[in-house]
Amino acid sequence: MYRMGVMALVAADLPGVDRDRCVKMAIVHDMAEAIVGDIAPSDGVPKEEKSRREKEALDHMCGLLGGGPRAEEIRELWMEYEQNATLEAKVVKDFDKVEMILQALEYEKEQGMDLKEFFQSTAGKFQTDIGKAWAAEVASRRK
Repeated sequence: MYRMGVMALVAADLPGVDRDRCVKMAIVHDMAEAIVGDIAPSDGVPKEEKSRREKEALDHMCGLLGGGPRAEEIRELWMEYEQNATLEAKVVKDFDKVEMILQALEYEKEQGMDLKEFFQSTAGKFQTDIGKAWAAEVASRRK
């Protein structure tokens, strides 16, 4: 989450993309995982159930904030990300994938592991030019 926020902050200006919104979205995109955990596809939880659990957790967290404009902004940013509804959401989703393969690369180098499945799972799934470019850069460093 932190590294994604930094990615959004330092990325070159992109036409039509609200950088500040991307930074905020990167910060809130995984908030629900603080309650439900990081549910991966390998966990066998159907996508609809994962979404239901995360939305319920986010609603709980927003309730703890007492509702109001900040809680609503968090909910709105999270929904926008989950629905892949805007160019900002697409950029942040790409940053999420880039961050995952970057972390995999670090593990490979530090621990001598082969984590090609992480690179394979993201291949062809980047939606933006910046995501594609950054992913290509990370992948080039595996060799």
